[in-house]
Amino acid sequence: MAAKKKAAKKKSGRARSAAQRPLMAVEEYVNQPGRAEQVRAVRRKINELGISYIYYQFISVTGRVVGKGIPADHWERTAERGFQLVYGSTANLFIDRHGDYIGYGPEAKELVGIPDPDTFCQLPWDKRVARVFCTCFRNREEVDDPGAPLTSDCRGNLRRIHDEFKAKHGGLHLRHGMEPEMMWLKRGEDGMPDGGFSKPFCYHIDQFESLRPVFMQVIEYARFMGLDMIQGDHEDAPGQLELNWQFDDALRTCDRLSTYRQICAQVARENNLIACFMSKPFMGVSANGCHTNMSLWTGGKEGVNALGNDPLNGHKGVYTYLSGGDNHFMPEGDDPQIPGRVGLQCVAGVMKHLDALTALGCSTVNSYRRLWDTGFWAPVYKDWGYQNRTTALRISAPGRFEYRAVDSAVNPYLLCAGLLKSFDDGISNDLDPGRPENRNIYEAMEAGKEVTKLPMSLGESIAALREDDVVLSGLPDEMAKVFFHYKDDEWAKFMATVTQWDIDTYIDCLP
Repeated sequence: MAAKKKAAKKKSGRARSAAQRPLMAVEEYVNQPGRAEQVRAVRRKINELGISYIYYQFISVTGRVVGKGIPADHWERTAERGFQLVYGSTANLFIDRHGDYIGYGPEAKELVGIPDPDTFCQLPWDKRVARVFCTCFRNREEVDDPGAPLTSDCRGNLRRIHDEFKAKHGGLHLRHGMEPEMMWLKRGEDGMPDGGFSKPFCYHIDQFESLRPVFMQVIEYARFMGLDMIQGDHEDAPGQLELNWQFDDALRTCDRLSTYRQICAQVARENNLIACFMSKPFMGVSANGCHTNMSLWTGGKEGVNALGNDPLNGHKGVYTYLSGGDNHFMPEGDDPQIPGRVGLQCVAGVMKHLDALTALGCSTVNSYRRLWDTGFWAPVYKDWGYQNRTTALRISAPGRFEYRAVDSAVNPYLLCAGLLKSFDDGISNDLDPGRPENRNIYEAMEAGKEVTKLPMSLGESIAALREDDVVLSGLPDEMAKVFFHYKDDEWAKFMATVTQWDIDTYIDCLP
């Protein structure tokens, strides 16, 4: 009897403490000003467009799109309560080399995914279906931090980190554009790649034309889903194209890269091709880079760019772009090749943290094939210059600089979080990048300049990230746990694999 009374007292104590808790972050997010009208606006779009099914999606540690599909009838309830999915989905629900789930075990609770109405958009390839990006929270019934932001949600982390950066630096915010190169590969009878679709002739319109049915379909779908496509070309690898869209606020640019990948995957399915975003599927030709051009701004105005969609195929937020304001990377002196003070501080911040950032920009074992295959403009050396493609950083035009050591397998949300932390270090500590190097970096080294290389393997870059508290703060709490579990295991699996190279090199090495 005494034991029962003690248990009852303990239980009632938990209930009282729960009642006294402040409003959960998930409830604050759901009830933030203006969201109720956004939810109603999405319902109007659902009815107007005839949507019957919705993909609720978020981004895993490796940049994959994961989530759930729910009938559109349940939009309002899902918008308020969210959906539940295992925490391990943030690590693709993959297992490590020992057979354990990466990041979270099967005993872990389930996350709550809350849709962001301003990302709601119809799919052009099946207009019965729409997608919406989600922000993830801890389960409302968790003992520790119930309903708190899920720190292994890289997309939610980027939003919070960017908001903190704006608040600290007087409204300075990141706008960036990403330039994903990717290859259209022929699909063999076994379903595996059978070479690139076109010849590796860079900028040749004839080879661009050979892929016109494919890239025009990509552009059509992209404009339908809010990407303001601005240019494209054939690059110098088999089947390699680069299609670019207008730069914008950091989170929207990352969302559009994720959308672009989904579009390419769908177009590949429709044309019996493979849309390849891995960094280096072939040696001896250029890799799939994803040069990232950045600038910091204050002010500006958001406006809807309908892109020929009348009526809009989703919430107006999908078609919204931020323009105007003051670009704090613009030159301030007489030299148009030198950024202003804030720009120089940010270049210096990135330079200081390049080793750790390489783990985010070159995030796979395969990424480093790109850095080792010399002669293809791979950004191996830690230096910067004006329009100098032999350095890891270059001022690509007045008002922006390009981080070149990024490839198309990147998780853009993790990368941008790390870059913002590096910017913060540069600005807060008034770092100086030194003079720009405008010589070919290889000639400069022959003339006696001492320049160090980036980490040249995934193992090296992971080790550098572990030692860099600044960049590591862009992977808060469980994000770091999931990332290191995933990438340590990826590196270990590679090191524990016998490749064809091993066989070719060592099978008859003795006697």
